[in-house]
Amino acid sequence: MSDLKYLSALSIPIIAIIGISFHGIYSFMTPIYTFGFIPLLELILPKNNSNIPKQQQESKLKNKLFDWLLYFNIPLVYSLIALTISQLSTTLLSTPELIGITLSLGIVLSVNGINVAHELGHRKQKFEQVFAKLLLFPSFYMHFFIEHNYGHHLNAATPEDPATAKYKQSVYHFWFTSITKQYLSAWHIQNHILKRQNLKFWSPKNNMFWFSIIQISALFIAFLLVSKLVFIVLVCAAIVSFLLLETVNYIEHYGLLRLKTKSGRYERVQKKHSWNSDHIVGRIVLYELTRHSDHHYKTTKKYQILESHEESPQLPFGYPTSMVLALCPPLWFKIMNKRVPKSMILS
Repeated sequence: MSDLKYLSALSIPIIAIIGISFHGIYSFMTPIYTFGFIPLLELILPKNNSNIPKQQQESKLKNKLFDWLLYFNIPLVYSLIALTISQLSTTLLSTPELIGITLSLGIVLSVNGINVAHELGHRKQKFEQVFAKLLLFPSFYMHFFIEHNYGHHLNAATPEDPATAKYKQSVYHFWFTSITKQYLSAWHIQNHILKRQNLKFWSPKNNMFWFSIIQISALFIAFLLVSKLVFIVLVCAAIVSFLLLETVNYIEHYGLLRLKTKSGRYERVQKKHSWNSDHIVGRIVLYELTRHSDHHYKTTKKYQILESHEESPQLPFGYPTSMVLALCPPLWFKIMNKRVPKSMILS
């Protein structure tokens, strides 16, 4: 497929722009498209588990198009926020319209905000890490930058990882445990980094402190300078965005466990410790996040060369469908529990 296929990842924010601009019945276009139309497409279209030949991977890595496709999400996300504020400030909207707009903005903040921040947060370039933080900021989830990179990737598929769902744990219980424990974990990791560098809590390098100041200040300014309605919608959209993120976390590692070696340490992260999905539409709109097994196996790999592996456990559906399925725990358990390898069950 053409490298330009990843332009399809912009379809969600483009539809959100249309829905928020015209409001009315269009307000719900984004959630319907994301969790209705895309799952339908994934049921119809065949999976694609082909990998890029090794000899072509170097050229893919040198092609800056893949990077610019990610960077473009920054002005897109902030433009959508500005459009939302403008609409809320100038248009009298009904309650259903407000709900639709909030859901639409929240979906974009998650898919084109947090998801892209996740990819950029793994990069070594400082400016790309700054871009990641800018994309996490509207969701008030900047601590994810620390916990994900220094916590989750170290502890994934173990009881020590708050972002790994236990066997038979519902997504609703997981939301609570993952959100609270990841935040506390981020502070613990930050304090450990400061101590290791002989720095004090008030050090300029205390990222968690600055994340907190920036996010609290933004909320305070929004509350004082714009209407309460704008404040409420922005906060609710942020909540929608990180709940979607945590739902993704839920389906990515559900029930999987890394075993301990004779030394008492956990085995190295392998391709079997994350759920994989080769459903083509989800792969494209999420910048290959669905090839999560390879991402954890080789963390520094850029999205355009992530691979599918036979030994990776496979989700029966794409990410959007699986997320909807997870919201109905009895149905999720019925479909997924039998797929979890008994030797790896995290309970």
